[in-house]
Formats: sequence, C-alpha cells, structure tokens
Amino acid sequence: MRLSSDDAILALDKPAGVSMATSEAAGRTEADVVARLLAACGEPAGQRLFLVHRLDVGTSGVVLLARTEAAHRSLSLAFQSRQVRKTYRALVWGAPEPASGAYDDGLGRDPKDGRRRAPRPGGKPALTRYRTLARLDGLTDLALEPETGRTHQLRVHLAARGHPIAGDDLYGNAARWESVATPAVRRALAQLTRPLLHAERLAIAGMGIDVEAPLPVEYVRLLGLARPV
Repeated sequence: MRLSSDDAILALDKPAGVSMATSEAAGRTEADVVARLLAACGEPAGQRLFLVHRLDVGTSGVVLLARTEAAHRSLSLAFQSRQVRKTYRALVWGAPEPASGAYDDGLGRDPKDGRRRAPRPGGKPALTRYRTLARLDGLTDLALEPETGRTHQLRVHLAARGHPIAGDDLYGNAARWESVATPAVRRALAQLTRPLLHAERLAIAGMGIDVEAPLPVEYVRLLGLARPV
C-alpha cells in the first residue's frame, strides 16, 4: 500500500513477512529487496529507488524509499543524526508498570543464541520510551518510541521486563501467558505467524515528513477480541 509519494520520496506500508535484508552471497541485492517490497505493496516494478531504513521481516508499517541520490543522502543523514521520530504499536503480554516510562538497557548479542540480542553490561546504548494506550484482558496495547535503532531493540527491551510482544516466538513464552487470555483471544493468537509489532508513524520535522500506516487486520482483530480492564 502506498502511503504518500512525491518526486523525491515514496512511503509504503510494508506488510509483515517481507524481508528487507540484503546479502550479496545469497543473491539479495538492494534492487531485489526494493522489487519485492514494491510487489508486496502493489506498486509498479522497475522504479529506481534507494532503501533508507529497514524493518524486521515480521514487522509491518511505514518504510521510506528515496527516488533520488540527493533525497537518499538527506534522509540517511536525518536517520543518522536522530532527527527522525518513529512511533510503533505493539500488543504485549501483561501490564507494564508504570504505565509509561523508558527502558535503557544496553544491548548486545546473546551468548547462548546468535539469533537473539540481550541486555548486556557494556552493550550498545539503547533507549525505548513507552506509553500505555489500553489495558486489555491479559494484554496491553503500547505506543513505543525508540530513540536508538538497535537490532530487535523493542522486542528485547519488552521481553527483558517480562512483557514480550504477542506472537514473538524468538523472545516470548506464550505458554506462560495463554492461561490469562480468553478462548477467543487464544484462538486468534494461535494464528499469528509474527510479533504484533507495527511501525505506525514516521516524522521528520525538518523535512516536512509525517506519515502514518493503519494498523494491520490481525492487530485490529485482537483489539476487538480482548476485553478492556
């Protein structure tokens, strides 16, 4: 789905399941990634576009692509200098306390599992601000604003506090929480194939960019099934 477009920038709503990883060895060039993303969003093929940032394969939401090298440089600088304000939505298990705050654990590679990241003494600085939007039956709907962009940062920060994102098989422990959910919620969760993490909004004030992506269907469905508490 196209969210906005002009002569310099294209904003797309990336579906979950589309990988943005590049690997020359595996034959996944930037052009290949762009082509897959365009196809998934129903955009015409053959456009010359530059990747500015990436989302994990299981994360949906706003992605910016540059149409020109000049736009790519400007956007890359905005990301590097932390001028970009990103807001994510996540459905997490349990109820974080306090209802809003920040997590600042330094992150590094998990020594027990190379696929994972973990809080580590002396790890790379990472800061995630969070805010409770709604407390539901066994779940909480959170708004998340990462100040840094470490690998798996939001997932690790939440899991480390005992509130993994629903559907996150890598960092979560669904068996611990399923008993507190209603049967309808458990059935909906059983159908998830990815963490319920969504890049809802991306804004760069100095460039006049402010783009939002609607919540995906499975997220909206769970909000409707889980009872407010």
